[in-house]
Amino acid sequence: METQEKQARRRRRHWRVRRQVFGTPERPRLCVFRSNKHIAGQIIDDTQGRTLVGVSSLSPALRKSLAHGGNVQAAQAVGTHLAELAHQRGITKVAFDRAGYKYHGRVKALAEAARAKGLEF
Repeated sequence: METQEKQARRRRRHWRVRRQVFGTPERPRLCVFRSNKHIAGQIIDDTQGRTLVGVSSLSPALRKSLAHGGNVQAAQAVGTHLAELAHQRGITKVAFDRAGYKYHGRVKALAEAARAKGLEF
């Protein structure tokens, strides 16, 4: 019961954030998803409803190099790889969507790694 309430509160926070954050072709939205075992990031153009770039700790490029997908080191690796793929697609600016999660720990590590590789948000 407590887990369902926690998830419901996060979904409400996420929709509050989503009312403000909208991805355009010039500045797509970087959305973060985190579970207990893995973390993922997507760059989304909301006008077309398309994911432009998506990286997860389960991605074949990262899976072999990560011992565990649910820690800060995995989040940094995902953020770095996401920023590299975004630059290959010509994306330099994004709007950050933390998806109702606190900007702390793995979410913060992913964001800072993407910033360090040149994504602006």
